[in-house]
Formats: sequence, C-alpha cells, structure tokens
Amino acid sequence: MHIHRVSIALPFPFLRTLRKFFVGGNWKCNGTKESISKLVADLNSAKLEDDADVVVAPPFLHIDEVKSSLTERIEVSAQNSWIGKGGAFTGEISAEQLKDIGCKWVILGHSERRHVIGETDEFIGKKAAYALSQGVKVIACIGELLEEREAGKTFEVCFQQMKAFASKFSYSYAVPSWDDIVVAYEPVWAIGTGKVATPVQAQEVHVAVRDWLKKYVSAEVAAKTRIIYGGSVNGGNCADLAKQEDIDGFLVGGASLKGPEFATIVNSVTSKKVAS
Repeated sequence: MHIHRVSIALPFPFLRTLRKFFVGGNWKCNGTKESISKLVADLNSAKLEDDADVVVAPPFLHIDEVKSSLTERIEVSAQNSWIGKGGAFTGEISAEQLKDIGCKWVILGHSERRHVIGETDEFIGKKAAYALSQGVKVIACIGELLEEREAGKTFEVCFQQMKAFASKFSYSYAVPSWDDIVVAYEPVWAIGTGKVATPVQAQEVHVAVRDWLKKYVSAEVAAKTRIIYGGSVNGGNCADLAKQEDIDGFLVGGASLKGPEFATIVNSVTSKKVAS
C-alpha cells in the first residue's frame, strides 16, 4: 500500500528543534525480582546520551522497587491506570497511587489493551484526561492492524484514535493540555512480530499525525508534541528510524528488557543530531 507523503509548513519551526528525543521501555508482563534487579543494574551502569528523556515501565508489582533502585537519570512509568479516582475497582491502580510513589508517567491505549483487553477509544481518552488532571504524564499509543493497513485505512484509524484526546470533538473528558503527552505510533502488525515499519512508512504516519494535530488542536501543539515510534525497535534498526525528521524517539518492547541494547536505542539520538 502506498501512503501519500504529507509536507507541513509549521509557523513555529524553532519548536521542532526543541522536541527532546524520548525513549520509553515497556517491560510488559515480564520479569522476576532477580531479572529486574539485573536489568536495573545494567541500566544504572549504562552510558546514556544527555539529550534524551528516558522512561521505563515495569509491571505494577515492581514499580516501587525499580523507582527506589534505578538511577534518577531514568524516570518510571506505569503500564496502565484507572479511569478515575480509586475505590472499589478490584485489580486497578489509580493515578493518585502512581503519583504517591513518584511514578511520573503512564502508558495508555497500547494495542494490547485495545485488542486483547477490549478498551475503547473513549475509555482510553477518559483515562488520559484523568491521569493528566492528577499530574501523571501520558504516553498515548495509537496504531493500525495489518488488515487496516492493507485496506488503506492507516490514517483513518490513527486519526480516529487521536480524536479521543482532542477537545475539538466535544468530549467532556478531552485532555486538559498537550504539554505532558507523548504520542506513540505503534503499528499493531509490527509489535512483537519482528516486522518493522520502514523508516519511510513510519515517517509518513508521523507527519500525518502531526498534520492532524495542526488541523484539530493547534499549530503550536503540532510543532512541539513528541511523536515516537514503536514496533520491534531494536539496536539494529533504531539509527535509521531516528534519522527521520518527525520520529522523535521510540517506545520499545522486548529490546527494553536488555540493558545494553536499550542503551543503544537511547543513544540513537546521535543519529537524529547528525541527520538534522
């Protein structure tokens, strides 16, 4: 499928240079006390470039342990949070609880939550709005299934998922501000499959999402919002992806469980600097 390339003339070009590279590691439902202790030790000893924000998302069980033992250079995220204030919601974790233990981020809208657990766009949008209202920053995931890409619906699907976060569409729960949101484009067909969107394919979607933000939120938000790529990112392909102008970093799955390889991905920011 060919996706028409989009070019955007933003009235805030200086903001593009201010988009700091961002790399998140989503550990998913992996790890034991022993393996996570080893991973934290590897991350603590890794040499990471200064001009990249780095966040890791352990399983809930290990957030407090990781937060207390991980270098302050790396921030900690949750993999999910509840739609509102805590209470009688068995198995859920509230944004207030995350904030209480110093967890600054949460991943919301991941494809595994959408397509395995069955979360809807509206549900994810409400979660994001509530987390942000409590001072927890959001990594908001979007992305299409393989059949949707093959049907030429990549942009349509991503834009529909983006609508859940934008006040333009009159949702009472729309996010209060885009200042603390990182958008993660993760084509579902590339997550954990070993298949990776080519740099051109990924760039096309990143440009289109940025154009959508310009049209439905504001040109300023479009210029400064970081849009990162996820989907079988590893130490071998990160440099070429990082060179793309609108790819502002990565959300990493399996490779984030390997400290040295994750450090390589973080340090691909040097490819971004060379390309710019």
